[in-house]
Amino acid sequence: MHLTASSRSVLLSLLPGATLFLSPLAQAQQTGSPETPAAADAPAANPEPASPSTTPTNVEPAAPSAPPAAVTPPAEAPKKETHWYEKIRLRGYTQFRYNRLPSFRVNEDLINDQGDRFLGKNNGFGIRRARLIIFGDVHERVSIYLQPDFASVISDQYNVAILRDWYADIFLDSAKEFRLRVGQSKVPYGFENLQSSQNRLAFDRNDAINSAVKDERDLGIFFYWAPSEIRKRFKDLVDNNLKGSGDYGVVGLGVYNGQTANRPERNDNLHVVGRVTWPFLFGKQFVEVGAGGYYGRFNVTASPSASAPYALAGGENDLVDARANVSLVIYPQPIGFMAEYNVGRGPSTGGFGDFTIDSRPLRGGYAQLMYKLDNVAGVSLIPYVRGTLYEGGKKFETNAPRYDVRELEMGVEWQILKALEVTAAYLVSDRTSSRAPYQQQRGDVTRIQLQVNY
Repeated sequence: MHLTASSRSVLLSLLPGATLFLSPLAQAQQTGSPETPAAADAPAANPEPASPSTTPTNVEPAAPSAPPAAVTPPAEAPKKETHWYEKIRLRGYTQFRYNRLPSFRVNEDLINDQGDRFLGKNNGFGIRRARLIIFGDVHERVSIYLQPDFASVISDQYNVAILRDWYADIFLDSAKEFRLRVGQSKVPYGFENLQSSQNRLAFDRNDAINSAVKDERDLGIFFYWAPSEIRKRFKDLVDNNLKGSGDYGVVGLGVYNGQTANRPERNDNLHVVGRVTWPFLFGKQFVEVGAGGYYGRFNVTASPSASAPYALAGGENDLVDARANVSLVIYPQPIGFMAEYNVGRGPSTGGFGDFTIDSRPLRGGYAQLMYKLDNVAGVSLIPYVRGTLYEGGKKFETNAPRYDVRELEMGVEWQILKALEVTAAYLVSDRTSSRAPYQQQRGDVTRIQLQVNY
């Protein structure tokens, strides 16, 4: 027997317990469970509303459906605190050299203790520089720069670790245009002195400018200023392999001990230094002009002997040490040119036969021509030629010997990879020896250098 929906309603109203006798199918049809066939006993399209007398009295009204649960947005993850040591970075470079390739005029007595220690006899492969630089921001207003060198020479001991840079930059404004540099760092004098050996084309710095500050560094405090736009320009000139000097400000002022890096101060006089420079775009080529100078008194190490009675003039050992210089740099795009010249007074002997050490006139400089060739067989080539002239003392050497230097260097740098460079050069040199009795030596040297950047 098949009951219609209206018949079931009447029956249920009369016999409340009758639901016990309904078949499961009938119950499914009553409750509308998922097991109900889709079209079975479907009501008419427009059914008449049920009268109150036919409404089942024993069926509770359906509970209203629960409102959808509110979607809770994910909790924002707490910001992780960044410690200063997580901002520290490492970089550096190593230079491997070999100086005994065939030359037209070999002179085993040609040496340069201030520059390349691998000149002269009984030398083979050598590590010229092995730098590891630790740097980073330890605060939004303070950064550090630490640079040891693991390839220094002390007496006859090679590959000795020694301190080069150890300083902090303290920024005086949020744009970082004004800063103080405190510690051991490069003295802002000249252009090539400030240019990193990692970027320089020539194998060693020129004697004329580099004789002002041995190893280019000293302990002191320096003030630098440069607009943000120019600071970015300084960085781009280095990053684009245009042989820039780095950011030493448009204006640099400072005071420092004056006895050069890693040496104790030997008097109560500080050196003062000032430098101004400006890189600008001339047509399609960047040009930089600069000028500067320093003044102080230097304490010389005098060591008289029976064969050479070196003596300080009037017994005075705090000798005037002052210079002024000008520089011009035309960055290689593709042709480039660099030149610097300085004049002044500094501790020196009087030359051959004059063993009196006094503050004497000095002069000298260099000029360099270069050409940048990109994408030559997949590499970058920069051939160059540089001439150097210097007449003056080397104040930091014992007895401050007077030098006469005339050199011509011709070479080419291959930038094979960003991490790998090779430079080969031929040097024609006529220079005063770095060792007593400081005789003049003439010779040629063919050198090759492999530089690894990391």
